Amino acid sequence: MRILGLDPGTATVGYGIVEELDGQVSVVDYGVIRTEPKDGDSAHRLQIIYEQLNELLNQFEPDAAAVEELFFGRNITTAISVGQARGVLLLALANAGIPVAEYSPPKIKEAVSGYGNASKQQVQYMVQNLLNLEEVPKPDDAADGLAVALTHFQYRRYEMLYDSD
Repeated sequence: MRILGLDPGTATVGYGIVEELDGQVSVVDYGVIRTEPKDGDSAHRLQIIYEQLNELLNQFEPDAAAVEELFFGRNITTAISVGQARGVLLLALANAGIPVAEYSPPKIKEAVSGYGNASKQQVQYMVQNLLNLEEVPKPDDAADGLAVALTHFQYRRYEMLYDSD
């Protein structure tokens, strides 16, 4: 099974693609979708995200996807723009017929590091170790995308074990 993990944002969407074979997980690809203010207004930037995600979906043909849920902090403007990017991601995945799971930041941290309040560095280190990578994936958003994909792998594995009882 091939799983696409997405860390949404307007300027940067982190993605990670992992594949499960015989209970083991390995990296297929990771990176970021970037937009810049010079790319135009927010509608055009969202269009760029949509088009580039569709290119990834066509290239890698994931069987499932997982998207980080919106974490609402103090900056409402940022929360709204990230929410718009999440909507575009979810639309592209729905149009492609890919099942989507959504996970909160604490669930992602717990699934990857074992601790729901882990630091960003701890999560990145665990992503590196769990995927047997030589170094921490860069940029940070790409590592976050891989963490989301790993979270779905972990939850899916747990569900399969639970359902087999």
